[in-house]
Amino acid sequence: MTKQTNPKFTANDIPPQHGRRVLITGANSGIGYETALELARNGAEIILPARSLKKANNAIARICSQVPSAKITPAILDLASLASVRAFTAWVSKNFPGQSLDLLINNAGVMAVPQRELTVDGYERQFATNYLGPFLLTALLYPHLKPQRGTRIVTVSSGVSNQAKIEFDNLQSERIYKPMFGAYSQSKLANLIFQQELQRRLTAAHSPILSTGAHPGYAITNLQTSGPAGQAPLSFRIVSSILKPLASQDAAHGALPTLYAATSPQVTPGGYYGPDRMQELKGHPAPAKIAPAAKDLDLAKRLWTETERLTGVKFTV
Repeated sequence: MTKQTNPKFTANDIPPQHGRRVLITGANSGIGYETALELARNGAEIILPARSLKKANNAIARICSQVPSAKITPAILDLASLASVRAFTAWVSKNFPGQSLDLLINNAGVMAVPQRELTVDGYERQFATNYLGPFLLTALLYPHLKPQRGTRIVTVSSGVSNQAKIEFDNLQSERIYKPMFGAYSQSKLANLIFQQELQRRLTAAHSPILSTGAHPGYAITNLQTSGPAGQAPLSFRIVSSILKPLASQDAAHGALPTLYAATSPQVTPGGYYGPDRMQELKGHPAPAKIAPAAKDLDLAKRLWTETERLTGVKFTV
């Protein structure tokens, strides 16, 4: 039995998205941009927040140059700031009131920030941007999701989640900071745990909304080379230079697992998708390996409770 769900899935296989309103974070560049482009190309209305209106509008201009009919609304959102997340969700409530969203894609993130940095809230930047911000965003936007079949919450994780662990005594890298296989991998494992636990809670509540997940494999984007503090660590750049010619794919192909999780009728509740070749580094979307920790119910409940404390929100499905 082959692992592939649909070995021929490409952007051409995305079902029509007319009438669907999509909110996607981190869509001003990389995988998020390619995801937004293809959803707009297929008729979706897009809400595209970025850390500045200039970045959002630049991305919108590029999309509209290829899809002149695209309907995209810019906004400001900095996931590293809990206050920014709250301000943005208040903006959504005002401009798109009621149950107005069909699809939420938690895509934005930072990777391998060389030196430990704290956000305005006092949290480690990668854990805050990649996990705490998206958790709070999802919790506050949940009432705006249409409670009907077809509505989805997609959370983007990473293949490095398989090498990670949740260290409750080092969530903010207080004891030790490891840029890639520490802070970053922990944040991405937290994403996967959240995605899986959210589906369990949706199922228990008999909600038709699906929580799905994806990872892009080894996609070449600006995420590998930039961050708030500059270049990625030398060791990571050396490994990347070796793997890049053999195992990488461009951002457009890296976006396919997200697009699959967001649109394919073959997606299952709690489904998690990534590339199907070279240890999930590249290829067509297929069911991806789920880290054992993401299946640990006690761990998931503990992390959920701790995240509610850190974000100051009670997320009840």
